[in-house]
Amino acid sequence: MVHRDVEQMSLFGAPATAGVSSSAATNTPFDKPVTIAPSASSFPLYASVVIDIPSRALSDPFAYGVEPDCADDIDEGSVVLVSFGHRMAMGYVVALSSSLAELPYCDGLDPSKVKPIRGLLAPSSCSDMFAPVSFWMSREYVAALSECLRLFLPPGGTPRLVKGDGGVYHLKEPSVHAVSERVVSITPDGADYAPPANAHRQRQLIEALSCGPVSTRELNLLYTDMSSTIRALSKKGVARVDERRAWRGLSDETTLSSARAAAPKTLTDGQQRALQEIDSCLQAGRGDVILIDGVTGSGKTEVYLSAIERVLKQGKTACVLVPEISLTAQTVGRFRSRFGGMVAVFHSRLSAGERLDQWDMVKSGAARVVVGARSALFCPLRDLGLIVIDEEHEQSYKQGSSPRYHARDVAAFMAKLGGFPLVLGSATPSAEALARVAAGEHLGQRWTRVEMPERPGSSVLPKVVISDLRREFAAGSRSIFSKPLYDGLMRIAERREKAVLLHNRRGFAPFLLCRECGCVPTCKHCSTSLTYHERTHTLECHTCGAVYHINPYPAPGSSCPQCGSRYLAKMGLGTQQVEDALRQIMPAHVDIIRMDADSTKGKDSHKELLEAFDASECAVLVGTQMIAKGLDFPEVTLVGVINADYALKMPDFRAQERAYDLLEQVAGRAGRGESAGEVVIQTYLPHDPVIRAVAAHDRSIFTTHDLAQRADAFYPPFVRLTNVLVWGADRAATKRYIDSLASAVRQRFDAMRGEDRAWSLAGDPTEAPVVLGPTPCVLERAKDRYRFHFIVKSPVGYHVSEAVGGALSQIGPQPGINVSVDVDAYDLM
Repeated sequence: MVHRDVEQMSLFGAPATAGVSSSAATNTPFDKPVTIAPSASSFPLYASVVIDIPSRALSDPFAYGVEPDCADDIDEGSVVLVSFGHRMAMGYVVALSSSLAELPYCDGLDPSKVKPIRGLLAPSSCSDMFAPVSFWMSREYVAALSECLRLFLPPGGTPRLVKGDGGVYHLKEPSVHAVSERVVSITPDGADYAPPANAHRQRQLIEALSCGPVSTRELNLLYTDMSSTIRALSKKGVARVDERRAWRGLSDETTLSSARAAAPKTLTDGQQRALQEIDSCLQAGRGDVILIDGVTGSGKTEVYLSAIERVLKQGKTACVLVPEISLTAQTVGRFRSRFGGMVAVFHSRLSAGERLDQWDMVKSGAARVVVGARSALFCPLRDLGLIVIDEEHEQSYKQGSSPRYHARDVAAFMAKLGGFPLVLGSATPSAEALARVAAGEHLGQRWTRVEMPERPGSSVLPKVVISDLRREFAAGSRSIFSKPLYDGLMRIAERREKAVLLHNRRGFAPFLLCRECGCVPTCKHCSTSLTYHERTHTLECHTCGAVYHINPYPAPGSSCPQCGSRYLAKMGLGTQQVEDALRQIMPAHVDIIRMDADSTKGKDSHKELLEAFDASECAVLVGTQMIAKGLDFPEVTLVGVINADYALKMPDFRAQERAYDLLEQVAGRAGRGESAGEVVIQTYLPHDPVIRAVAAHDRSIFTTHDLAQRADAFYPPFVRLTNVLVWGADRAATKRYIDSLASAVRQRFDAMRGEDRAWSLAGDPTEAPVVLGPTPCVLERAKDRYRFHFIVKSPVGYHVSEAVGGALSQIGPQPGINVSVDVDAYDLM
């Protein structure tokens, strides 16, 4: 028996205000025409409910009736209990109407067959855009609608329906809860109280409270335990103790000098142009996109801060996205130095409790600026007036699991929906962004570019030196450091300055190799070679995380797993080896700090390492790509790239673009202060267009070459790229399934084009979709699963998701077989 007195949980907080009206949701199911005529019904309110079952088959909402006793409590975003088939299920309310005819997907629905909502599980706590954005994402990225809606839910795990004693349904108790703190303040009657001469602790407490209320935790940190003193003054009516909500996630204070962002006295011409364009878009209210194309160190962050100040004065809120690896104490500190406690932060290193409190700060209105990684887009911001995406070229803005959205495109849809500007910033804009600003619009949305070619003050772009490793080798050098880089490091040590060295391979050596039989140890579960880590004497798989203990040559006990030879040698170069080599050549007064995924596993490791680098008189920071962007240290006068060729020759059409982005970004870390900067790039390919473009600070050298190659091969931005990946433990069954799926997709494309136009593998994907494959993936086996894929190239603006999603529904699921559809794919491996 189902009870309607459903237990109310606090997982979603207080009821939210009304969501976006159906008329604002362009290109969403809310625009679907309805032909049914209104008819009388016993329900005063009807609701569209998305059932919380992650299946592509349930891509539409279902209509339910709201009974009178619940009508005042249920709102858009509410979590409700409904009867679905022969079971009870949880669902999300996405639309409400007093007329069944006005709800989406209700054509011809008999009102007498509409079931009632059985109860309210949790009130709304979602962004007012959650419904239209979720519908758009579900269609655009071939994802289950409930998966998209879950993005907008508070942190703490996906809510789960459980049946309690007596048949009462409720949401499972969340794993984290809100916390409170005790705050001490002086009462009006105690303002003139003078403690006795010997009451030293009372005087301390009154002095601490003279500037305002103070939490008991802060008092204990200042004066040790003050509980007895607080009780004594409370009994006298001098002090008062109150309980209030505590916000975890605010204790990220840092000693970094660059974590402060005082407003400059004057702005550069480029900064002024950017702010004028943003102001114009704010006034127009069209939802335009502005690309700020500024060289490294040109002051893009100050543009963001100034624009946010203007939005806040209008009573609105702002969301700022930064790459996860750039979300350091330095970045957060700049925003909090300008906006104080109004800033909420979201990143993966926060605890579950901290994420919940940051979410609640936004929901309650205590925080009006959100700074975070891509998931910060889905925070419950009200009256959103601006979205900023810094380093818009970064691949981390593409979600790796379903729904596989790109934050840039979701933000653009939200901006168009809300009529506010989206600001993109980068020193190395993506090919897609540059193509859209060149066209002037994309999908009916205006795209403009503002250039910022100069750095503020007297700082200039650094000098770039290309060190040809072929000549170094021919001259007999076998060192990690070429002569130009070695000389630069010695000058750094002599002048007591700082340097940054980039090597985008962590570990000690990329792989081990048997010099007798040529065996390269690979993971037992994946088709990848294992990376050797010197500190732990382990081989580690960077795909599945498997760890194998081993002793390479010349350590006693070294043995090849294939032939038993002792000569299992370290090949290649990792950051640990670069660190060891630096310690051998640098004087004792130079601090060597390594920053990569291995050295930053701890929660505050990023901040501690950067603080150590900042505090040091003379230091070298060596690391992977996490040191290449978002760092601003004026004392850095030398940047070195150990080997620029690793990224250039990856089997990916975006490899050269990523290499250019990385090199240009890390080069920009040098010369940000009064002293001139120098960059030394070591390479075996000095004439590659990427290397020449970075050396000349001229992007066109690279983009002209890269775009010509992409146009010839039909790659983005000239087409859309969709990667359909299928994987399973049974290789033959997986291959049969993907063959059937690819055939179904081809048939649907043929049907769309008409029976008179036969399928052609050599078709032009700028005119009609083309399917390539299926073939085994480059990484054919991962975590004991065999992987196959096919690629769809389609015209820009073509709704490829309809055909792929329809083919998936036609073929249906198969036990043991997993399918991933990645629209606008970045990872093709």
